[in-house]
Amino acid sequence: MQISPARRAAFEILRRVNDEGAYSSTLLARADTELDTKDRALCHELVLGVLRRQIWLDLAIEHFASRKADSLDLPVVIALRLGLYQLRFLSRVPASAAINESVNLVKSARVKSAAPFVNAILRRATREPSYDPAANVTDPTERVSIETSHPRWLIERWIEQFGHEEAAAIARANNEPAPAAFRFTARAKRQNFGIEQISDSVAGLQPSSVTPDCWRVVDSTRDGGVQLRRFAAEGLIYFQDEASQLVAHLLAAGSQDRVLDVCAAPGSKSTLVAALAPRARIVACDLYDHRLSTTRELAALQAAMNIDFVVHDATRPLPFAEKSFNRVLVAAPCSGTGTLRHNPEIRWRLQPLDIEQLVEKQRAILHQASAVVGAAGLLLYSTCSLERAENESVAKQFLTEHADFAIAELAAKISPASDTEVVRTWPHRDATDGFFVTGFRRKV
Repeated sequence: MQISPARRAAFEILRRVNDEGAYSSTLLARADTELDTKDRALCHELVLGVLRRQIWLDLAIEHFASRKADSLDLPVVIALRLGLYQLRFLSRVPASAAINESVNLVKSARVKSAAPFVNAILRRATREPSYDPAANVTDPTERVSIETSHPRWLIERWIEQFGHEEAAAIARANNEPAPAAFRFTARAKRQNFGIEQISDSVAGLQPSSVTPDCWRVVDSTRDGGVQLRRFAAEGLIYFQDEASQLVAHLLAAGSQDRVLDVCAAPGSKSTLVAALAPRARIVACDLYDHRLSTTRELAALQAAMNIDFVVHDATRPLPFAEKSFNRVLVAAPCSGTGTLRHNPEIRWRLQPLDIEQLVEKQRAILHQASAVVGAAGLLLYSTCSLERAENESVAKQFLTEHADFAIAELAAKISPASDTEVVRTWPHRDATDGFFVTGFRRKV
């Protein structure tokens, strides 16, 4: 039974995302070690593409099958999504390969009886190549929801916050591949390893327009991608979204500072702060030891030697003396609506009530963190959410309840929003994840 390694891996990853609530980014990273370069690229395209286009694909399946998608067995739905995605969105894949391998995936999943059904549906799709489930939708909100495969409630929320045109642009950008970006680690700086060494073997790099000392991969050859992954495995570079990197730069830690990262796992920002300020003393906290273990491993790989680790619930009083840190970072747990390019499955799991509950947690963490900020110290609050409830509203309430803090000026390469003293990045404007950052300075 012929099934390419890429399609087999994509099928299994999508099954686990649906069945187990796993995250595609984690599963793709594991699959990368078992796939060659060509299969790795196709697997990523299939998994992320199917997750990004799920509403559109399911409505198309329902049209071709004259049955509701949720009435079908999950292996059948996944095989149909994979086949239809290839037929409609991947022009270089032969229709015969897309159809035959989807049929074989169903057979390998022990639902052989559905193989003729899958074959018939996908062959009908080839006979109706112009069918678009959004074509006859007149409601503008519903049309955007279907065209971009975002839940209607989320589109409605964005329209209320940003207007229809902006909401549609955000949703469209979420379905575009995210350009890879990387930065150099503490290990690289110790070894004087920089862009000069990388540019000799990797073409198609350009400096980020969003954050300093960051490089965007705009056109990497197959060999160049292999080289970059090798440098990452050696702890010399680290792949991290530009907006995420910007947060660590805005913290502006100095060599004599004591720095606290309150919600540190997986360690992206802590290890960047360590590289930027190798003489600073950094404490990385997180709720669970297994998550903090990931941060320890990352710090060791990157030779970020100036980080200590503490397991603690940040919604409760922190186990440190009051006013004992110069810089405190709260990269708060959030809805992640700014990261849907990298984590498309979030849109299918998130509910409005989740955002309300996260806001309460964010307020509690920010309050506890404020107690350990020293005189004239900086408390930096950040999320990877687009939601004003998690961002501007949390910041406004914090200032209302903490008269001993004032808004801090943040020096960013991108322009702050015109109506608030914050830094924001946007998927559709900056081709980065959507981040919110604001700072509070303790009054002397």
